Amino acid sequence: MFENLNVFQKSFAMAQHAGARQAVTAANMANADTPEYRAQSIAPFSDTFDNTAAMGLRTTKSGHLDLKSQLASSPVEFVDAEASPNGNSVSLEQEMINSVEIQREHNRALAIYKHSLDVLRITIGKR
Repeated sequence: MFENLNVFQKSFAMAQHAGARQAVTAANMANADTPEYRAQSIAPFSDTFDNTAAMGLRTTKSGHLDLKSQLASSPVEFVDAEASPNGNSVSLEQEMINSVEIQREHNRALAIYKHSLDVLRITIGKR
């Protein structure tokens, strides 16, 4: 019954992905005044994580299907934005909006994890 708890793996992957996105956003904000710096981004988790591939396959060894390798396949991309006269394409307003969206993704991952733990505790009678 408790052998395959994909919800914990997925919520962990969601939290890791949000952390990676936040790091890229923080780097963009830190380089807002750097000449010729091009803003970067990572696609949202829903765009990078393939539900059908992960749910349809079973592993025979622990390293065969690694969520970290799936996250690594979501590359950092350059944002197509109008550059300022010094060649910098970072928009602080857009980065702040991205930061709020990423915070929501991270909070969603933590809520899923917490509620899954609650369900597990209730199931085994340890509430």
